[in-house]
Amino acid sequence: MGAAPQRDRTPGDPSPPAAALPWEVWALLAGSFLVALGYGIVAPALPVFASSFGVGVTAASAVVSALPVMRLVFAPVSGRLVARVGERTMYLAGLLVVAASTGACALATSYVQLLIFRGLGGIGSTMFTVSAFSLLFRLAPEGRRGQASGLFTGAFLLGGITGPAFGGALVAVDLRAPFVVYALALVVATIVVGALLARSRQVGVRRDGPEENPLTLGAALRLPVYRASLVSALATGWAVQGVRVALVPLFVAVAMGREPLWAGIALTVFAVGDGLVLLATSGLSDRRGRRPVIIAGLGLVTLGTASLTLATLPGVAVLVVLLGASAIAGAGAGLLQPAQGAAVADLVGSRRSGGPALSGFQMAADVGAIIGPVAAGALAENASFGVAFGLSAAIALAALLVWVRMPETSGSPPESAGTRAP
Repeated sequence: MGAAPQRDRTPGDPSPPAAALPWEVWALLAGSFLVALGYGIVAPALPVFASSFGVGVTAASAVVSALPVMRLVFAPVSGRLVARVGERTMYLAGLLVVAASTGACALATSYVQLLIFRGLGGIGSTMFTVSAFSLLFRLAPEGRRGQASGLFTGAFLLGGITGPAFGGALVAVDLRAPFVVYALALVVATIVVGALLARSRQVGVRRDGPEENPLTLGAALRLPVYRASLVSALATGWAVQGVRVALVPLFVAVAMGREPLWAGIALTVFAVGDGLVLLATSGLSDRRGRRPVIIAGLGLVTLGTASLTLATLPGVAVLVVLLGASAIAGAGAGLLQPAQGAAVADLVGSRRSGGPALSGFQMAADVGAIIGPVAAGALAENASFGVAFGLSAAIALAALLVWVRMPETSGSPPESAGTRAP
């Protein structure tokens, strides 16, 4: 505890350069890319495969929602398991659970089987995600946490962008082929990453002492920065992960009367903006502090989401507005996500597990991703798309105002929070 003041500094002050990212972090980045690549491979096939069992659009869409719903339900359990059995064990077990679930989907002979098998994958998904972030933030040097968070998100984004192209080609061969390929890719990822982490002298090392106790959810909730991070995670899940994917394609088809191609272009513009800004600025919050970068990211997300309401007005060049708003929101997401994750990592520190706190952080994003499309969809159907996009922008603006009131953090974890945990 006596060494802690030596680590504290004001973000932006001159300080010695942080140590380079250890090779274990790069192993986790490779695993993230492979998981996202497989997820993208399955994405084009999943609703079509569900429809092949003779169900309607609503039922086919429910299969897509099955995984995030199970992620949300199992997140509290996964956080406690990470703290109890260790990140590496949970990480590898999560990959294998998703592999088994995906392989079972390929063998499904009914819609109910497909729904159940896909939902079970959500259990493995949250095991993998929580343990991966806990490992990442524990292994990354203090001055590189923002960069590590950005690279991890960027690897997942890159895999998600490239995956659908392979998935579309595989669907043309056989509807079940993407599931088989994804399952095999996960098994390969488990073997490769597991072998690499087994060689590490940092992963799996248990420390004793009160300052190394896991950061529990109760202790984390007493920290203002963590509460602000939950609000911004909810807003990110709502506006970025939920409404963007669910409502923009419907807006293009129903309100604009355009071909679905334009929805794909808009989503691609968002992803490109997100990826470029994320990779270019992933270490910005390490140099300038978490708070200003998060505020800037939320500001752009708010502006980009609110700008979509302009596309609902008569006489507006709707395609220009749509693509411009997508680019702005994507840039905001690229700024926001690494800094937001790094802010939570600062609270956890590098000497203890953050499983419980990280699972709560993930749950906030999942709640937004699940509730956002439903609420915005109901507004679009009963009021207008403009009102739906306006509500989503208001959610992001509320998160921005919460962060405006936050003081800047020093980047050092409040070690005592773990000792006060109930």
